Amino acid sequence: MYRETPPPASLRGLVECAWWSDARGNRVLPDGCMDLLLSPDGGWSVAGPDTSAFLASGTADWTAGIRFHPGVLPRLLGVPAEELRDRREPVESVAPRALRPLVADLRPARSDAGAGLFGAVERLVDAAVERRETAPWSLTALGHVTARLGTGAAVADLADELGWSTRSLTRHCTAVFGYGPTVLRRILRFRAAADLLYRGVAPAEVAARTGYADQPHLTREVRSLACVPPSALVADSRPDPVIISPHAGQGSAAKRSMWVPSGSVTVA
Repeated sequence: MYRETPPPASLRGLVECAWWSDARGNRVLPDGCMDLLLSPDGGWSVAGPDTSAFLASGTADWTAGIRFHPGVLPRLLGVPAEELRDRREPVESVAPRALRPLVADLRPARSDAGAGLFGAVERLVDAAVERRETAPWSLTALGHVTARLGTGAAVADLADELGWSTRSLTRHCTAVFGYGPTVLRRILRFRAAADLLYRGVAPAEVAARTGYADQPHLTREVRSLACVPPSALVADSRPDPVIISPHAGQGSAAKRSMWVPSGSVTVA
């Protein structure tokens, strides 16, 4: 089973969700996000930004985590995202001083999919207030960059909007997101396409709605990023998660929320 808990209002600009899973062998798709992972023994690790599918093959009975919006976690930790690209590392080797407030006295129960984890994020945010940022962006600007690339904006156009050169934009994106704007745009488009495929939309329509040149182009990208063809990706996908409201108990099943746009884009 896989469950998600939406964040409280105070954390919506930072966090997509808290989640809990007792499934093994999951295919974790690249989505531009980074997670903090918690194991049953209370150990924390950091899941860096992925450039292709990652097969979770842990032996723990369950795993919980906090999924941050793209670019947010490196800012909180004060660690360049590129150093964690395609890696899972214990927090002790990543940013022990930054994460000390987070790990203190936190041992969520097996059934806890949110409350304790969100409290940990609030402690992490408090500890990061004075920390040097990894890029000169406010969270609002960070969201703007993600949204613009998620809708297929040209890198040169986005750099002009920010008053930067494309080289500066690439350098800052690499520090915050773990890869440059062209790769991030590609991953966000794939995320939007995967969401539509999971919803049962035909591949040809998915390709048209998400800006791929044609269905073969979509197929090549899915094979490259998910390491399986679209048909296998859909067959391999997890069931819709159970969404747990932090205020009203268990809700109905639904797709996880997406911070980036999932509609039509224009870049092929």
